[in-house]
Formats: sequence, structure tokens, C-alpha cells
Amino acid sequence: MAIIDVFSKRQKALRKGAADVYTYDQIPQPLRVQIVHILRDLFGHRQNYDSNGCIEAFQTISNILCREYGVFQLSRDDSPFVDEQVVDFLLNKAHHDQVLDVIEISFRFLVIALHQSYSWQRRLSSDKLDDAIAELNARFREHGIGYQFESGEMIRVDSQLIHAEVIKPTLALLTAPEYEGANAEFLKAFEHYRKGDTKECLNECLKAFESTMKVICAKRNWAFKPTDTAGALIDVCLKNDLLPPLIQAHIGGVRSALESGIPTIRNRLSAHGQGSQVVDVPNHYASYMLHLTATTIQFLVESETALP
Repeated sequence: MAIIDVFSKRQKALRKGAADVYTYDQIPQPLRVQIVHILRDLFGHRQNYDSNGCIEAFQTISNILCREYGVFQLSRDDSPFVDEQVVDFLLNKAHHDQVLDVIEISFRFLVIALHQSYSWQRRLSSDKLDDAIAELNARFREHGIGYQFESGEMIRVDSQLIHAEVIKPTLALLTAPEYEGANAEFLKAFEHYRKGDTKECLNECLKAFESTMKVICAKRNWAFKPTDTAGALIDVCLKNDLLPPLIQAHIGGVRSALESGIPTIRNRLSAHGQGSQVVDVPNHYASYMLHLTATTIQFLVESETALP
């Protein structure tokens, strides 16, 4: 199901400030409700048990989790129906790790069922399951919760070393007042990435990169024009020995990496006219851009700090 960017979401995004781009220790109630909607789309409702696998699916989920948790039932809800017990557990009883358990077991059940059960193959297409997984991951990004379902299991986004070692330190560096503009642009890039707006993500990455260099130039009283773009700003930074002398010999390579990295990808895929063919910017390009922008900003800011 398509995710709608309603007015209240846009207003909330405008008012929201965050120290990190992801949260890991809570699953907000609206997200829990959205997860229930996704599961109901896949498993159906008990009232239609003769034409879908609702009871079978929720009974399997309940049996697995009860055994693992060492309990006889997931919920003390008065309902005698297992689907309502699982839903009540997910909405009202489960802590954040247990919510992830419910999701993981649910999708694993479906993957196995679609491979082994003809009746489930009649009820549910693999495309519908893929769409449900895509919506689930989009909902986690939308709420800024750092988990996603991949390769049959829930994973933390910061299981990737680059998030902990690059993204978070970069956000910390950009909290300095002079980098307020660059910080806002970088966080906005993440917001666009969460929503799947990959072209806008690339644009904000470039803005954050350029803003960082302008701040450095202004702090150091290096001559530049307010209208200068990435190429010109890189020239100014290199001309004023922003790079440590130890790696001056590699200046050509660094310059090439900077110029062909952030600006060029953005220019080719996002900034210019598309002509008669719509240019699609895949999520992995946006992810790459976020990480490349972060590590470059971190390098520039720390290099400026190291200058005498």
C-alpha cells in the first residue's frame, strides 16, 4: 500500500529536531498500529477464515513466541481468538524487541508458507509479500526507527559500521552553531531518504557538503563567492592547505574523489533536466550518497579543526 505524506506528517517533520537519525529502544504506538495493518493485509481477518489463513498464521506465531518466552499465552486479553491475542500483545504488551520478534516470525512464516503450501500460494502472491516488506521498511524509516527486515530477519541499521563510525560523529560535529545550516540540510537528506524521495535526498546532500565548505572558508577568511558551487569551493579549500601536509602528494586523488563523488552523482541523476525519459534514483544510490557526504563532511570539519 502506498505511503501518503499527509499534512500532519509534514508539520511534524518541520517541528522535529533530533540528535541522531535513528532510534532503537522504542516502537511508537502509531508504528505498532501500522504493523498490525500490514499483518492484517497479509493474513486477513478471522471472519474470513474459510478463504484465508488468518487463524493458522496467528496460531503459528503465538505458539512459537509462547514457547520461546516460556508463557502459555501472549496476552491476558479476554478474547478467545488467537489473532486478537497476538494483536493485543503487539499493540499493548510487547516491548520493542518483542515487537520485532512478532514481525520477524510473521514474515518468516509467510516465506516458508509460500514455498511449501499450495493453499498459501493461492492466497498470497510473492509480489504482495515483497510490497508488504517494502512498506514495513519504509514505515520504520518514516518513524526514524533504526531497524529493517532483510534476508529473513530484522537487523539494526547501525549494524553497519559506517553508521556508528561516520554518520553519528558527523551529526555531532555539525551541532556547532556555525554549521546549523549544513546540519539542517544533512538531516533533511535523511528525511527524504526515509520517505523514499531519493532525488531530493541527493540535492540536500550536495547542499550540506557545499554549506560545510562555505562555513570553513568564512571561519578562515578564505576568499570565496556566496554563489560558489562544489567545484569552486573545493579549489579554495585545497588552495588554502585544508588537507594535512602529509597527504599533499595525494591532493589530485582526493580532489578527484570529492569532485566526482558528491557533485557528479547528484548532477547526473538529479539536478538536470530528464528529457523524455524519467531518471530513477535507486535507494542504494541515495544510501551511498548519504554515507559519502557524511564521511567527506567529517573529514573537512576535522581537517579545519586541526589547522593552526
